[in-house]
Amino acid sequence: MNRISRFLARPLALSVLGLSLLLGVSGCASTARVGVNTDFDHSVNFRTYKTWAWYPQQPTDTEGGPAQGYQSFLDKRIRAAVERELAQKGLTFTDKNPDVYVAYSARVEDKQRANPGAFGGYPFWYGYGGWYGRGLPPVTDYKAGTVIIDLVDARRKELAWRGQGQAQLDEQTISETEVHRIVNSILGNYPPHDQQARR
Repeated sequence: MNRISRFLARPLALSVLGLSLLLGVSGCASTARVGVNTDFDHSVNFRTYKTWAWYPQQPTDTEGGPAQGYQSFLDKRIRAAVERELAQKGLTFTDKNPDVYVAYSARVEDKQRANPGAFGGYPFWYGYGGWYGRGLPPVTDYKAGTVIIDLVDARRKELAWRGQGQAQLDEQTISETEVHRIVNSILGNYPPHDQQARR
């Protein structure tokens, strides 16, 4: 009896394991990695920044807003995401005499990615000059959403910190989910670590 139950349990366990691995892989595939890089003024003590405001001359985003008293969806999404993340960092929004101004820019671009070895590498040759490749096109077209967030020292009027995040998109605009993911990834690197700042 034990042999039969063990025999039946093994395929069931393998099926559950295979299904969980498949779901895990498909979940990762639908959420592309956000590439982030940051730079900052190493002479700045970022712990002194307690308050912030939007940069007064904030440029318009790729969808043309804000304009005529309204904001585009992308502008509203980025502003909401930045406000939430900075609040979690302990920075308070103010309209008067902030420590730093925050500005952003956003764009969606058509890009191409080379597939190494798609038709290169070591193809397998077979009869009469034919060949067998790996079945991938040499170049893949995709859309990339890029968000840049700047923190400008309000007193010195100089850039103190810049973060840039880029992710592959499914559409021509950056969705609300993608905006939150990109902004969260960028501001996850703020403030710089103590060993990086004030060197």
